[in-house]
Amino acid sequence: MILANSSVNLVAMKYTIFLIVLFLLYACSDDISKVVPVENQVTSNNQTLRDSIIKKYLEDGAWKHRLYSNEWQEEIDKGLKIDSTIAYLWQQKAMPLFKQGKYQLGMNYLDKAVQYDPKEWLEYRAFMKCIFSKDYLEAIVDFQNCKQRYGMSYVMDHSYDFYIAVCNLQLNNYSEAEKLLIDEIARQKEMLGELNVHHLDLFYLGIANFEQRKYEQAIMYFEEALNFYNNFADAQYYKPISLKELGRNQESDKIFKEAVANGKNGYTINEDNALYERYPYQLRWK
Repeated sequence: MILANSSVNLVAMKYTIFLIVLFLLYACSDDISKVVPVENQVTSNNQTLRDSIIKKYLEDGAWKHRLYSNEWQEEIDKGLKIDSTIAYLWQQKAMPLFKQGKYQLGMNYLDKAVQYDPKEWLEYRAFMKCIFSKDYLEAIVDFQNCKQRYGMSYVMDHSYDFYIAVCNLQLNNYSEAEKLLIDEIARQKEMLGELNVHHLDLFYLGIANFEQRKYEQAIMYFEEALNFYNNFADAQYYKPISLKELGRNQESDKIFKEAVANGKNGYTINEDNALYERYPYQLRWK
């Protein structure tokens, strides 16, 4: 009888442990589902149906609510429950989270967008890693992948090599950044003409030289940037520092005062996403 009771108790204990493990697994899965929607295995290859999902749950759903609202996320989740392979829905879940500084959460969703449509969203993820989440090594990998798979192109008004150069600046690889930006500026001049070089490429080329203590060259590139953007306070800030290093103190002081005035008036890096994230080497003027 004692053996029989022991066997019963052992079975009961094993069953209890099983129930506890099952409960914990269920609880964990429930928590995860609150972060990342459970993917529906049903995928529609009907583009008309996919477009109707986007219209109903994004255009007429999420977009009717505040960008950072729970309703925005909930409407998109409804569409993903019908077809979880619509990359655009994943990107639209990620985008407001990045703008709120919730990078890890946003990246979970953006990875899904890249998984289902890499041609559309890989370059965007690379940009977000460079400017928002500051994952510079990973951003370089993504941009290099874009170049290998799809060729050189542009995202958010700048070339892949521009962003790779910016990443290298942030990793203290100044000479590599300089080479990339020299080539990029030459490409712009060849394609668009001498008068259509982007001032930010020139600014960062100035920074690459500034960091290598090549102050004469840095000043030259800052001046070129200022030719395209006359009140560019950030270029006006680094230029007088370079002048001081060369002993040109009087000239430096005058330009520095102009930089402060222009910076306080908002003449800083004017990229659209600078509203949400400070760009590398951008000053805080207020």
